[in-house]
Amino acid sequence: MTGPGDDRWGPVPELSGHRPPPGTPLLGGEFHSPVMALRENAVLHNVSTMAQYCRDRGVELAPHGKTTMSPELFRLQIEAGAWGITAATGAHVRTYRRFGVSRIFLANELVDPVAIRFVASELATDPEFELICYVDSADGVDILETELAARGGDSVRLDVVVELGVPGGRTGCRSGDEALAVARRVAEAAHLRLRGVSGYEGAVGGDRSEQNVAAVTAYCAEIRGTAERMAAEGLLSSERPAVVSAGGSLLYDLVADSLAGTQLAGRPAQVLLRSGAYVTHDHGMYQRTSPFEQPGSAYRFEPALQLWGRVLSRPEPELAVADFGRRDAPFDQGYPIPLETRAADGTGGEPATDLTVTQLNDQHAFVRVPADRRLAPGSWLGCGISHPCTAFDKWRAMPVVDDEGTVVGGIETHF
Repeated sequence: MTGPGDDRWGPVPELSGHRPPPGTPLLGGEFHSPVMALRENAVLHNVSTMAQYCRDRGVELAPHGKTTMSPELFRLQIEAGAWGITAATGAHVRTYRRFGVSRIFLANELVDPVAIRFVASELATDPEFELICYVDSADGVDILETELAARGGDSVRLDVVVELGVPGGRTGCRSGDEALAVARRVAEAAHLRLRGVSGYEGAVGGDRSEQNVAAVTAYCAEIRGTAERMAAEGLLSSERPAVVSAGGSLLYDLVADSLAGTQLAGRPAQVLLRSGAYVTHDHGMYQRTSPFEQPGSAYRFEPALQLWGRVLSRPEPELAVADFGRRDAPFDQGYPIPLETRAADGTGGEPATDLTVTQLNDQHAFVRVPADRRLAPGSWLGCGISHPCTAFDKWRAMPVVDDEGTVVGGIETHF
């Protein structure tokens, strides 16, 4: 994967036609309020920690790119050892290729002729490009085969995995038998190459209750067992390593426990986790639910996203109104979490654990404040966030700051 020069980060984000130089303070300097920033050391720690976890467990990582859609962060993840980047749509694939990503795991069915034509062209012109996508039906196999035959000629072959879903879930075969029937159809196709089985354990459930842990473990065992049945029938391609994949950002430890060490037809399979939110972690849902936040974990992530806004008004003794809202902060998994207040010039710093964001409008945050708490208009309020997947898509660029709050560079997003 290529990037802008040899620098770790991109340039500092441009503000109204002006680009502040590196070394500019985030607060009290040239940056407008509100602003979402990345803590450099936290990001680097998270990327290296997840890479080490995967090495320790004997699995590989294809982090889901939809979390950040950032070429700078993709580059960090790949340089740390990621197998490639996971995509959700054909449009993502096109964007990743523009970033220079050479391995893409499309965790979705590919049925759009426009996207198939693009993939066929990329495969035909770049022998180093590798893409794996889902199939879950004979119709899906036929669509791929027809388009590839028309656009790619005899030389193009597309790698696919059969998706195993669950009743009541989204896409995916509803049973191992159904998945095996689709695999047989793939094996007959001239332009497809069967690599294995994939799924998403989050469709089974999203918490760590005893019942859900058992259900997810059983689901992963079915993924593994279905892949073993395909191998026993000789359906898996021998040209490339077999693949079994699952693992979002909440229960990837269960996936690793279940799938690590999978052998298919006497060969070790590539076990691909697809966690994406780890790169920034958060102060909310992942702080509560991440595998690394569970008792006894030897690993830890650090929250890396900071949302800073200014207090607009203190219209009531126990109410402050800040200048960020739903256009600036995620709110689907909880409101921003106040962490710190600063003076208007960015100096000082007091813990803000006694403050609570109670409501968001488009551009306003309602903050409950103790009546005797000093918090004047113009003051800075720094917050953590809950759910990074709905934070990045609100910002076209973010400054990256060091531990002193000095801007060292930036990232771009491409949603």
